[in-house]
Amino acid sequence: MATQKSGIRGCGSAIVVGLAAVAAAAVIAQQRQQKQRDRELLDAQQHVNLANQQRLHWELLSKAMEDPALAAVLDTHGGAIAPDKYRQFLFANAVYTNALLAYRIGNVNRVELFGHLRGTVQNPIFREYWEATRAARASLEQNSVEAQVGRMLDGLIHDLDEADTDEWWVVGEPPE
Repeated sequence: MATQKSGIRGCGSAIVVGLAAVAAAAVIAQQRQQKQRDRELLDAQQHVNLANQQRLHWELLSKAMEDPALAAVLDTHGGAIAPDKYRQFLFANAVYTNALLAYRIGNVNRVELFGHLRGTVQNPIFREYWEATRAARASLEQNSVEAQVGRMLDGLIHDLDEADTDEWWVVGEPPE
């Protein structure tokens, strides 16, 4: 009988240890799920913040496009660009930052962004804007999304300028 009790106690201890392991695994799984939910909430909040920043950016650019006195506040070219041209550059900036935002928040993927920008750079005013803002882009952190997209666009413009075809929509290799 003593042997049986010992066996039962040993079995009971194994069950307790097994239940503790199952409970610990459940707690770990819950913690992982919570971390995943927290990451998803953080990503969603970042997208909301980016969208709010884009809206504010548009509002400021709109005011500057409507009022030359306000546009002068944004002028980093020392008045070298005529006011009408500068308003066009402000709008080109809004077009570009809108495309960049769409990419950053996942509304378009990199290939779609490339295709959109390939069309955008067909406009000579946008090209002028892009060239005029080269120095400003040089100060971007090299690994930032904006710097990467800027380099992609620079490469695309180079490919378009070197292309032996008028079929601009097939020029350049979409990124992977």
